[in-house]
Amino acid sequence: MISRTPRRYDLDCLNWPDLFPYKPQVAVEVSHSGSELHLHFMVTEKAVLSACETDRQKIWEDSCVEFFFSPRPDGIYYNLECNCIGKIYFCRGANRSEREFLPPESYELVRRRSSLGSEAFGLREGDCSWELWLDVPACVYGLESFEGLEAQGNFYKCGDRLPERHFVTWAPIDTPRPDYHRPEFFQTIVFE
Repeated sequence: MISRTPRRYDLDCLNWPDLFPYKPQVAVEVSHSGSELHLHFMVTEKAVLSACETDRQKIWEDSCVEFFFSPRPDGIYYNLECNCIGKIYFCRGANRSEREFLPPESYELVRRRSSLGSEAFGLREGDCSWELWLDVPACVYGLESFEGLEAQGNFYKCGDRLPERHFVTWAPIDTPRPDYHRPEFFQTIVFE
């Protein structure tokens, strides 16, 4: 249940331990105000990377958190991917190969704040903790409100270009290799 009071979800599924055994500490607190979804990610990892300087770059290669979300039973899901300094990659579609970017005005509506600031700094090695806040209006998902919504989704953390690549999730994914674009493994998310 997602309510107006934040609920914590731990991203502790290590789905591919033989290939990628490293698991950073990751949690997200989720709440909504009816018209907005509020995501607060808390991450502790061995190194942090922010190479992407603008939206729509290869955000998943940096220290990245993600929310994949299917608000309706129409087969369309949204992937909101955000690096540790608040740069986002935001698309929608029915599967991995049929994605389209949300329009620029949708990007502008997503408010973001990071404890690491908003300027790219490259790689920082050594234990690092950081936090990221995202406020996402219902309208970017084509919704009037989150109130009473029953939907599907999953939360992820990755870092494809970090010294220790990793892929952790909230809900398990049963595939031989990392693949977040698998809506058949999304879990039910109910908004009060």
